Amino acid sequence: MTDTVKLDRALGLWSVVLFGLAYMTPMIVFGTFGALAAASQGTTAMAYLIAAAAILLTAISYGVMARVYPVAGSAYTYARRSINPSVGFLVGWAVLLDYFFLPMVIWLIGAAYLTSAFPSIPAWFWIVGFIALTTVVNVVGIAFANRVNFILMVVQLVVLIAFVLLAARYVMALNGPGGLVSVTPFFKADVPFSASIAGAAIAAYSFLGFDAVSTLTEETRDAKRTMPKAILIIALAGGLIFVVSAYITQLAHPGMDFVSIDAAATEIAKAVGGDFFVTIFLTTLVIAQFTSGLAAQASVGRLLYAMGRDSVLPTSFFGNLHPKWHTPILNLILVGIVGLLALTMDVTTSTSFINFGAFLAFTAVNISVIALYLKGNAEVKPLGALVGVVIPAVAAVCDLFLLWNLDSHAKILGIVWLVIGIAYLAYLTRFFQSAPPEMDFAE
Repeated sequence: MTDTVKLDRALGLWSVVLFGLAYMTPMIVFGTFGALAAASQGTTAMAYLIAAAAILLTAISYGVMARVYPVAGSAYTYARRSINPSVGFLVGWAVLLDYFFLPMVIWLIGAAYLTSAFPSIPAWFWIVGFIALTTVVNVVGIAFANRVNFILMVVQLVVLIAFVLLAARYVMALNGPGGLVSVTPFFKADVPFSASIAGAAIAAYSFLGFDAVSTLTEETRDAKRTMPKAILIIALAGGLIFVVSAYITQLAHPGMDFVSIDAAATEIAKAVGGDFFVTIFLTTLVIAQFTSGLAAQASVGRLLYAMGRDSVLPTSFFGNLHPKWHTPILNLILVGIVGLLALTMDVTTSTSFINFGAFLAFTAVNISVIALYLKGNAEVKPLGALVGVVIPAVAAVCDLFLLWNLDSHAKILGIVWLVIGIAYLAYLTRFFQSAPPEMDFAE
């Protein structure tokens, strides 16, 4: 066929910003609070501040790359075109690890909170229930998540603000208005800075989604101007939400001991707002996790389908669509099976798996900017050495440093995954004698 179908450029700046914030799921700051408080030894606000700084620097590089290559594909496309096709393939392979584990983490967090609310029901029941229901909806009714996405984001923000205000009132009731001013969520004399760094490696999970909007480049009006602004606004807004929420929540619960680390925010919500508020909080969080899981599973199903369609993965399996529902049913089932690993993991370890691929992708985007600057790219060179070299170099170092501070299991799995990717790349390219197949995200 010679005709091609192009994506409509219908999205403006604030539409893209709202999509990015919705994808980030603002209430995730509470979903991972217990794990983050334990890792950072009670300095969650500092952990989020460090993560936000690294993300903001990387967001500048994403903005530059979105201006140079206003096409879908994000880190995979940027690395492929700026460095070389093989590096791009491996970046895409690393991101695939993110996609595979993201639904699992979302289902795990949702199950942890339901288990805390209904302790007589085992966690496996909720995990399997999430997987089964999400898979069925994605197979036969994938548009559901898109229809409720904006409404749910508004509800999340309302409940999040209510949580912060109730927590602030709780702190003032205990310590007076002066209790709201403290450095302890950032610094503690007996807590090494390395603990905050370890927390930041987990906190970065909350920011996943700021870069996802770059895949909407081909659907955005005046993408070269709009996308860089949107990415920075999303990163800034997310950083503000997460740091403030973590600060107030840590003041309300200064320690790091919880009945359940994976469902710590429910315990805090009950203390600051009572049974009625904790019911609203839990309901909103679980619904948010469900719809977020829908979007995440649909995304990885689409990515696997694109890889199968373009012969990056075996077409016979990954490139198939169901004849009736026109959805990649085999891919969706595969993601559900991988999600069953949640039965043997906790939130801390599983979020680290996700962040391994994310930090590698972030690093690749920063290096892509440097590569274009050194090649004298007509759009990057005029930006100067600060934006073309210094900022992306600092951002790449920060990303790699946070990667190094991830859970050891995540680093081992990530390295093994990359080795498998290199071996598969050698097979696809006849031991690097030809370029790897290219994925077309625009279809």
